[in-house]
Amino acid sequence: MTRLYREENKMITLTKFDRSVLLLNRILIGLLVLITLSPLLYVLIASFMDPFILRSQGLSLNPANWSLDGYNRVLKDPAIIRGFVNSIFYSFTYSALTVGVSILTAYPLSRKKLVGKRPLTIFFIITMFIGGGLVPTYLLVKNLGMLNTVWAIILPGSINVWNIILARTYFQQLPAELEEAAIIDGANELQIFFKIMLPLAKPIIFVLFLYAFVGQWNSYFDAMIYLNDADLQPLQIVLRKILIQNQPQQDMIGSATQMAEMAQLAELIKYSTIVISSLPLLIMYPFFQKYFDKGMMAGSLKG
Repeated sequence: MTRLYREENKMITLTKFDRSVLLLNRILIGLLVLITLSPLLYVLIASFMDPFILRSQGLSLNPANWSLDGYNRVLKDPAIIRGFVNSIFYSFTYSALTVGVSILTAYPLSRKKLVGKRPLTIFFIITMFIGGGLVPTYLLVKNLGMLNTVWAIILPGSINVWNIILARTYFQQLPAELEEAAIIDGANELQIFFKIMLPLAKPIIFVLFLYAFVGQWNSYFDAMIYLNDADLQPLQIVLRKILIQNQPQQDMIGSATQMAEMAQLAELIKYSTIVISSLPLLIMYPFFQKYFDKGMMAGSLKG
């Protein structure tokens, strides 16, 4: 028995075996989605639950067992707003800078007529495998006078070789006829780049921006090393401090009940901080998804 299946305005005849394979694929994808969403749903529900019920009974969908204690304790700290604003500034500034540098570097490397293209590419690739390490990088940042400034977070990692390679690959896939037609029409190199190539590079630009934003948003180590001023610290450092401050220490003097209550509250705050720190990424991704899918596919076809 066969069955007609519509795909992109075409009617395709499916056999019984084909339908069985499609059904199996849907079941496997459904299970994969369920496995992926389960920990996310657990964290979200746990962040609203009463810590004692969460510890003793586990998750509950009964609103009577829910509590906003974790969010109240996290959001009442004025450092949270300051850290949130700092993280937004660091992430957007760093992402814009690294995307700009990557695009401006990748486009010349994608041109066949660039003199010295191969040595430059090899030089960039070597830096992916051989780095200076933490101590030399710290000394460099210190000698440049960037310690305890926003530039210590934004500048050191703004040149990302992997992003340059992705952007170069994307530009190499664009039809050469576009450039040839523009040259015939009298366009110079700057006009070709800004009026033709750059508008066509929107997918890879959004992909690189999202990569950079997620990486910078989740980063805390650089801020912990280079920043001492609490007013400059990003959200991840602030949330880390709140979580550590609410953890019971082994040398604390108190009853076992108080220690258990503090441990439960620390667990609740942990889930709340995870949800709060994930919100900007969850809000951004739907707007970037169209470009993200297209850019990833385009950058994966050619080396």
